[in-house]
Amino acid sequence: MRIVVAEDLYLLRDGMVRLIEAYGHQVVATATTGPETLDALLKWRPDVAVVDVRMPPTQSDEGLRAALAARGELPGLPVLILSQYVEQLYARELLADGTGGIGYFLKGSVFDADQFIDALERVAGGGTAMDPAVIARLLSSGSSNRRLEQLTEREHSVLGLMAEGMSNQAIGRRLFLSESAISKYTTSMFGKLGITDDDDNNRRVLAVLTYLNNP
Repeated sequence: MRIVVAEDLYLLRDGMVRLIEAYGHQVVATATTGPETLDALLKWRPDVAVVDVRMPPTQSDEGLRAALAARGELPGLPVLILSQYVEQLYARELLADGTGGIGYFLKGSVFDADQFIDALERVAGGGTAMDPAVIARLLSSGSSNRRLEQLTEREHSVLGLMAEGMSNQAIGRRLFLSESAISKYTTSMFGKLGITDDDDNNRRVLAVLTYLNNP
């Protein structure tokens, strides 16, 4: 994969570059400010970008706004947000276009290299990779959704794990259920959410976005 890394802290940025390259991927550019991030994303059109939220010049939300602007120019550009903070407003806006290819992890929640690379690869493939802590913050600030209210407690559990980027097999292991049982729950869930797309991967993305946007 061709990857852009946008992070203003040298040690963290250099560490991510070394880690990504150790897994056989290529870092085509790095950025340390919001404007540099936008320029790099538009110039290189990477397979996926890792972007911090708070970057110079003001250390507020430059990274996230750069990611939003880049996806406005390049719809579906895969972006994994890696931050110490959950910026709820801009995070919802990032999710709102419904195209997938989005991840959001808190830096303190990444515990090993495989987890980080797996999230990058899922986002690059058009999927989602969400930190449970981020999901909790987004849902706590959302209003109710009548379609979501139709889901059973088990279907909510399945959808929450799906939002983290888990496969049916992984969800089954977490909930101590068979993969076929999880498949039945997801089919029922898609129906209740009114998601009829024939592409199963796309249906998963649409379900997760409905869950996180919670309009």
